[in-house]
Amino acid sequence: MNRLQKIAVTALLLGGALSPGTPAHAQCPEVNTAFRSGEKLEYKLFFNWKFVWINAGTATLLTKDIDHNGQKMLRSHLLTRTSKRLDRLFSMRDTLESIVTQDLVPVYYRKGAVEGGKYRVNEVSYSYPDGTCHMEMMYRNPAGKQTRKILEKAECVYDMMSMMLRARSFNGSDFKVGERIYFDMADGRAIEPQQLVYRGIKKFTTEETKITYRCMVFSFVEKQGKKEKEIITFYITDDANHLPVRLDMFLKFGVAKAYMKQAEGVRNKQTAIIKQ
Repeated sequence: MNRLQKIAVTALLLGGALSPGTPAHAQCPEVNTAFRSGEKLEYKLFFNWKFVWINAGTATLLTKDIDHNGQKMLRSHLLTRTSKRLDRLFSMRDTLESIVTQDLVPVYYRKGAVEGGKYRVNEVSYSYPDGTCHMEMMYRNPAGKQTRKILEKAECVYDMMSMMLRARSFNGSDFKVGERIYFDMADGRAIEPQQLVYRGIKKFTTEETKITYRCMVFSFVEKQGKKEKEIITFYITDDANHLPVRLDMFLKFGVAKAYMKQAEGVRNKQTAIIKQ
């Protein structure tokens, strides 16, 4: 998984955190308490270029009920695009799609990405025969070559979108500062172990709306030899919605930030708002 894929988690990465006690079973249903069909989250992106913060683009996350193979399911669609100004340096048009059951079991994932003029596709289709997680994966590289593989695991496996949807229903209030959460993630080419670190509770005021939220803060980290590097830090509202309101993304070519500017169709009362 490349860094831009992880950021697109996490391109709006997590609305909560996976419990360290997640059941060791391939199909892991979860009661959805955080969001509903019709929720729409909009973000403004910024990038630090030579010590100057510039408008980098927008991102929109929309979730709706759909009919999929005769069953009512949830489809979450994330569109990220850079501004005309940033397109001169590095253009990005990412479209991510996730289909999950009503109890948040992954069924399908696709990412179509135009990044720096190069087009890639990552795809995962899930099924659950005999209590295992069966994944048919496809990756299309910028040259148009496709590679396919089939993998199976006895434990739960998520892609970046389905994991984000599932995690939003977990209660993170019992986490201790420094606690680590481990999970497996599929990206269309492989399955990789990932981890989050809980940083504690902080207040955050959004740039766009000037609303102050009480947030849980998590960091998405990866191993680099014997050292550990922080890839993204995200701020999640400390209420039943677990809305991601801020993301700090540490790229190879600079630092980017995303701030939530609007939320429509939110399921629960926003009790994490301190000042409005």
